[in-house]
Amino acid sequence: MTTDKVKNPKKQSWVPGVLIGIAIAYLALVQYIPTINVFFQAFKKGFDPFISNLTRPEFLHAAWLTLLLALIALPINTVFGLCAAWAISRHKFPGRAIVISIIDLPFSISPVVAGLMLVLLYGRQGWFGGWLQAHDIQIIFGFPGMLLATAFVSMPFVAREVIPVLEEFGKEQEEAAKTLGANDWQTFWRVTLPSIRWGLLYGLILTNARAMGEFGAVSVVSGNIANTTQTLPLFVEDAYKQYETEAAFSAAVLLALLAVVTLVLKEILERKTRIKDVE
Repeated sequence: MTTDKVKNPKKQSWVPGVLIGIAIAYLALVQYIPTINVFFQAFKKGFDPFISNLTRPEFLHAAWLTLLLALIALPINTVFGLCAAWAISRHKFPGRAIVISIIDLPFSISPVVAGLMLVLLYGRQGWFGGWLQAHDIQIIFGFPGMLLATAFVSMPFVAREVIPVLEEFGKEQEEAAKTLGANDWQTFWRVTLPSIRWGLLYGLILTNARAMGEFGAVSVVSGNIANTTQTLPLFVEDAYKQYETEAAFSAAVLLALLAVVTLVLKEILERKTRIKDVE
């Protein structure tokens, strides 16, 4: 019996290696090889064509529009996320679980369906379409609709990252600050915000990445019009459909680099959070 117990672990030592090999093979097929191919296709004719593709007017407009959407959606979702996180973590109220579920809705619903929801509300035949038309306000196939779609799909990240941090932090220090004469604003800036800064930054990074990389919802409400309502992900699709593969892969490289930067910042913040927890 003793000999069998000693030998069994040795007989099963090949299992971790097989599982790791399967995981690496799967990641290679799904992520590594496609990513390498994107860079290969973008640079296969040299660096000059790559730069030339990035200076095209359509690309520059798409990049600027993508950046503008992210710059506006990010502060909107930051304010919403902080308010929602504070209300949920600091108060127990009827329907709290429903509110959390609504915040999580963009995680579970298809972005295309989210775009269709906006069309059914703000489109010409939508609920508010008649009023918007009467006042010459265009939401769908315009920048406002694209902003609504971007804000919707990137809405949950700040709230979902800050809520557990606030719950773990508790409210003893906030109450102590108030007893010492600090008002709500001073308490937030000097006590609450420093305690949630890493979770907040993590949420901001994820929000920005989702806003700049969104395709489905924005494609439904934008019309994908070059030099007008075309974002960078939409430019990639349109260029590829027009058989301009080099331009498509050049833009895809920038989106891939954005993903890499996001992962690096995410890892840095996670390490800082672990160090903070140890301290």
